[in-house]
Amino acid sequence: MVDRTDKRDLILTAALGLFAERGFHGTAVPLLADEAGVGAGTIYRYFANKEAIVNALYLKWKWELGRAIMTDFPVSAPAREQFRHFWQKSASFACENPLAFKFLELHHHAPYLDKDARLLEDQVLAPAFQFFATTSANKITKPLSTELLGSLVWGALVGLVKSAWDGRIALTADVIDAAEQCCWEAIRA
Repeated sequence: MVDRTDKRDLILTAALGLFAERGFHGTAVPLLADEAGVGAGTIYRYFANKEAIVNALYLKWKWELGRAIMTDFPVSAPAREQFRHFWQKSASFACENPLAFKFLELHHHAPYLDKDARLLEDQVLAPAFQFFATTSANKITKPLSTELLGSLVWGALVGLVKSAWDGRIALTADVIDAAEQCCWEAIRA
C-alpha cells in the first residue's frame, strides 16, 4: 500500500514533468492523475486545486535553487569570485535538475503564484540584487539598475541552458566557464 506521503510525492513528481513540458494551462488534472498513477479524486486529498500543486512545486524548487546558490557562498571573497560562484552554482543546478529549472523559468512570473511563492522569489533574488547594488556603487560593475544587471546575467544563463536543451551546444565545463567570463566582461565597469 502506498502511504500518504508517497502519493503526494508521486503527484508532485508527475506535476513537475507535466508543468515543465506542457505548462500550467496545458496540464489537466486527469492527465496529472494518470501520470502519477492515482485517481483524479486522490489529487484533491492532497491539494485544494491545480494552483496549490504548482505553488507547492514552485516553493520546493525555488528554495532548492536558492540553497544551491548560497551553499558555501564566498561572502568575504572579491566580487569577481562571488559572481563566478553564483554562475557555477546556477549552471550546476540547471544541469542537475533540468525539469525543475525549466519549470521555474516557465512559471516565475505566473499570475497563479501565491503570496508565499512570490515572497520566496523575492528572498532568493535579494542576495543578487544586493550584490549588484554593492558592486555598482563601488564601480566594480556598470552603473546600471540591479534589475537590469540581474536580467542580463540571468538571461544569459537561461539562454545558454536553453541552447543546450535544443542540442545547439554542449554544456561542458569549458563552455560554462567561457560564458561566465563573457557575462562578467559584459557587466563589469
